Parts: sequence; structure tokens; C-alpha cells
Amino acid sequence: MLPGSDGQLLRLARKGDARAFEALVHRHQSALLRHARALLGESGGYEDVVQEVFLRLAQKPPELPTDSDADADRERAYLLSWLHRVTRNCCMDAMRTTTRRKVREERAAAPEAVDGGIGEVEGRDTREAVERSLEKLPQDQHEVVVLRLLGGQSYKEIAEITGKKIGTVGWLVSEGLKALSKELGPLLSLSPTRHPDSRTTSLRGELS
Repeated sequence: MLPGSDGQLLRLARKGDARAFEALVHRHQSALLRHARALLGESGGYEDVVQEVFLRLAQKPPELPTDSDADADRERAYLLSWLHRVTRNCCMDAMRTTTRRKVREERAAAPEAVDGGIGEVEGRDTREAVERSLEKLPQDQHEVVVLRLLGGQSYKEIAEITGKKIGTVGWLVSEGLKALSKELGPLLSLSPTRHPDSRTTSLRGELS
């Protein structure tokens, strides 16, 4: 694999160096897949989203700030922020598309198929019940709770990804977990008051 800092590789890639671009993909693909998977779930097309992110990187790579030249850490932080921001935006687009499709499907389905009551939850395994309940959360709560529960992101990382303050992230996670706890009841053991620096939130281990 071609060595070099993110900034060096990005500058080479901008000049058409395919090996440099491949090195960037190899270096950051896993983190972006985890991010997209956390937001969209296993069947949400998260791999396609990450492919789109790298396509955008190839077509219109970000310009590194001039004051970050020769500072490998700052260059890496800037590129990572750009990659995760684009990943998040692509995921939001995918979610909106999925939501519109589900609305159409639910309108066409038999009434009992969209009951949404506790009997339906009990008829599914825990993960499916959680995912359905997550979809009912307001979008801002949905995003941070998914990143927290399924992505294992710290509050600081979620704040950097979403552009929200850490305190706001903590409040949204807490409110989202309270809503999930009310709906899912005894199925789950949620811990909305975990310390912000803790990287994991217990959900009886079902979502790990």
C-alpha cells in the first residue's frame, strides 16, 4: 500500500494518481462502512452509500485548508470530517428514499400489517423490534441513537459527525432511549444516563 499522510495522498489523487486514491479508500473505508451501517442497518444499502462517498471524493475532492499544509494530523482530521459529513448526508438521502417507499408500501398493505402494537413487537426478534421503534423517533433523535447504539460512537464522535454540541447529543440520546424504553418495555434494558465518554450503551447485548 502506498505510504504517506492523508494530505499527501489526497494531493496525489487530485493529480490522477490511482494508487494514491486506492490508498485513501483502503485507509478509511472500514470507518465509513461502520458509520453508514450504523445509520442504515444491515439491509439499508450502506455499502452503496460508501461507494457513492468515494465516487464524490474522486470527482470533487475537498480542498485542504492552506494553514494545514505539512500538518499530517490536521490534514487527516479535515479529510475525515469531510468523508463522514458526506457519508451522513448520503445516508440521510437514503433514509428519505426508504421512508417514502415504506409509506407507499404501508398504504397498500392490509391494516393488520401496520398495526404497530405491542403484539407485533412480541412477534419479532428483539433487533427487528428495536429497528422498527427507531424509525418512529424524530430524525434528530434517530440519528444520534443509531450512532450510539448500533455504531458504538462516543458522544464526542457523534457531535463531530452531526455538528451538534456534546450536551445536545447527550440530551437527544437520553430522550430517544426513553422513548424506546416506553415502547419496547421489558424487551430491553436501556441505560440513558450512561456517562458521555462511555463508548457503549447496553441493550442486553442484542445489538452488538
